[in-house]
Amino acid sequence: MKAHMRYMEKLLEGVEVEWKPLGEVLIANIGGGTPSKAEQAYWSGTIPWASVGDLSIDDAFVERTRNYITDEGLKKSSSNLIPKGSLIVAIKISPGKVKIAGDDIAINQDLRGLILKNCILNKYLYYYLNTVSFLGNGTIVKSVTSKYLEKIEIPILPLHIQSKIVQILDTFTALTAELRVELRVELTARKKQYNYYREKLLQFGADVEWKSLGEVATLKRGRVMSKNYLFDNYGPYPVYSSQTARNGKIGNTDNFDFDGEYVSWTTDGANAGTVFYRKGKFSITNVCGLIEIKNVHFLLHKFLFYWLSIEAKKHVYTGMGNPKLMSHQVSKIPIPYPHYQNKNALCRSSISLTR
Repeated sequence: MKAHMRYMEKLLEGVEVEWKPLGEVLIANIGGGTPSKAEQAYWSGTIPWASVGDLSIDDAFVERTRNYITDEGLKKSSSNLIPKGSLIVAIKISPGKVKIAGDDIAINQDLRGLILKNCILNKYLYYYLNTVSFLGNGTIVKSVTSKYLEKIEIPILPLHIQSKIVQILDTFTALTAELRVELRVELTARKKQYNYYREKLLQFGADVEWKSLGEVATLKRGRVMSKNYLFDNYGPYPVYSSQTARNGKIGNTDNFDFDGEYVSWTTDGANAGTVFYRKGKFSITNVCGLIEIKNVHFLLHKFLFYWLSIEAKKHVYTGMGNPKLMSHQVSKIPIPYPHYQNKNALCRSSISLTR
């Protein structure tokens, strides 16, 4: 990295950087549109038609899209065909997300197509715009305007220097992609290993005593907390809900409902039956349940968490289209009661697998 930085300093030595508004380096700033959804015949063509979701790919280039339209669909909409090599920039939903058209592509109304003058390379501008912070207006759907785009200041360098910068960034991009693949493979292998040992560790013989969870623990539910409530009462204490990202955390408040060691679970929706180990001061929403063990000398919360991470999903009710795991179902889940020293050993073994 340091060698590349020294190379960049030498490359830019004596070079004057000229800053221009983006609008001055454009041949055209083209808008998009959507063919009528009612006309199904418009959506069975061969022309790739891009929306913001098609800009989520890892590669710099967009060549394939989720939807394809016909020539008639293109004519009947306000969509335009963006030539290969143009930049495609999102102005709504995810403003500032940018890709390069890897082929001639039609775009919808949430995107703009930028056709560049010869003074700037498309890949150079692609990399630069990925460093720009796009400030959207609006409260629900963030957006920017074409005029906003065209006012963005762009550093203009000689083309050969732009090309060298692109080469360096392409190299780092390729290395990053390789690392992602390696990490993905490693994480998959580790997860398989973890699941294997967890299953082995949580198999019990006939000498184990079995009790229902309701016999050994107290079950509680969270409460409704709106986004406005979280905003108005912001503070240091985490609030957990039904999502699995960020360990279930959806925000923070200046107060807490629980303080101690617990196991929580998701009661409703796609993540019903997902369990978490909780410790400290926190709150949960109404789509979460909380388990507090009555006597921690006979059953550990961490042990219970590992057991329920296997067992809870088996008890989810999937009828009526909305998966549920309510308190009365959780209370009936059978819990193995090994000797206390075995539970301690199990927790230590299980914890080491997660590191």
